[in-house]
Amino acid sequence: MKVLLEIKDDRADFFIELLKSLPFVKFKTLTPAKALLLEELKEAVDTINLFKSGKAKARPLSELLNEL
Repeated sequence: MKVLLEIKDDRADFFIELLKSLPFVKFKTLTPAKALLLEELKEAVDTINLFKSGKAKARPLSELLNEL
């Protein structure tokens, strides 16, 4: 199982040491850029799921292209 956690900077060192002490846990830290990318991808997937479920209405592609 994979889990993404957000930890305050002042507690990160403690938490990383805790994870290192657990033999059944693997982890790697993310750069701020990668963390931002993951958050933006999650938001995009959530938006697509809203469109698919009918809870949000998508605009036609022609309307979008006309704005450009």
